Amino acid sequence: MERPSRGLPPHRPPGGQPTLKTIADLAGLGVTTVSRALKDGPELSIETKARVRAIADKIGYRPHRAGVRLKTGRTFVISLVLNQADDMSDYARRLIMGISEALRGTQYHLQVLPQNIDQDPIDPVRYVVDTAAADGLILTHSEPQDLRVKMLLERDFPFITFGRTELATPHPYIDTDNFDFTYRATQALIARQRKRIVIVLPPAQFTYSGHQLGGYRRALFEAGLKPRIAQGVDLYSPAFTLRTYANALATGSDAPDGIICGSEMQALGMILGFQEAGFVIGKDVDIVNKKTSNLLDLVQLPTLQFFEDLIRAGHDCAKFLLRRIEGQGPMSELQRLDLASFSEGVTHS
Repeated sequence: MERPSRGLPPHRPPGGQPTLKTIADLAGLGVTTVSRALKDGPELSIETKARVRAIADKIGYRPHRAGVRLKTGRTFVISLVLNQADDMSDYARRLIMGISEALRGTQYHLQVLPQNIDQDPIDPVRYVVDTAAADGLILTHSEPQDLRVKMLLERDFPFITFGRTELATPHPYIDTDNFDFTYRATQALIARQRKRIVIVLPPAQFTYSGHQLGGYRRALFEAGLKPRIAQGVDLYSPAFTLRTYANALATGSDAPDGIICGSEMQALGMILGFQEAGFVIGKDVDIVNKKTSNLLDLVQLPTLQFFEDLIRAGHDCAKFLLRRIEGQGPMSELQRLDLASFSEGVTHS
């Protein structure tokens, strides 16, 4: 039953952290109604739930995690295990933006667990599972026989991967079709009469490295061309390293006329290396890269770009994971393979 509202104070009420009763008094509602509103109870009107959440946000209400866990057995925490490889900042930021948007309006909060470069990838995952520090995990940088995924499947712990594995047991994932990306990227270069096409692959241990290699090889085979795989560098090499590598390629006896590089920062390094050797981008050599930000738009060069929407990927990873936690839907509805969208000449000199 509603009671007359006492109005909203401009700041958090005195005497410690605000409680459900604080919200109930301010909203003129019962404590049970407030609790159900914060849990998105379907029996309540949208207006009531919105009003309760607005009050909770205004006074800085946060549920007591220990109490919630004792009552429900849940933490209402989602953990993202974040790889700390070089030049991953924008990649991570966009994923986090998408995940955060998906969790908004729910009881869930995002926890980011860094995985250091010299750390065993399974360590942060084992920590979450052994300590029940979260209700679900989002993993990136999947490997074909991913030990993290094997452990999570064996422990029946909810998770989703951004990327695929080659394990026989199906699991939730969202991925970009990297075979299709490099297949179409290579075809785009061949259509521009490029014949000496070099690809910079992700590190070989990741599943999508094999996918990118497969698409590239298929397109070259169909055109009767030979593969040229970058040696001694990969997509995780620092941009300055790629700059030096590209300069060496450009000044060699058999310089490439086409480059496929799935990272914007690394592609920028290669662009600088070719330019320092006197190459004109779009004339002497064409560059194809994945577009996940506006970085290369700033340099005003005619690169060929395939857009990968990391914000959408993060958002939907979180949505799929919440469904997995609730036991909703068949596995086939918790898996999706996206195509990157091609843009020719996104920026112009």
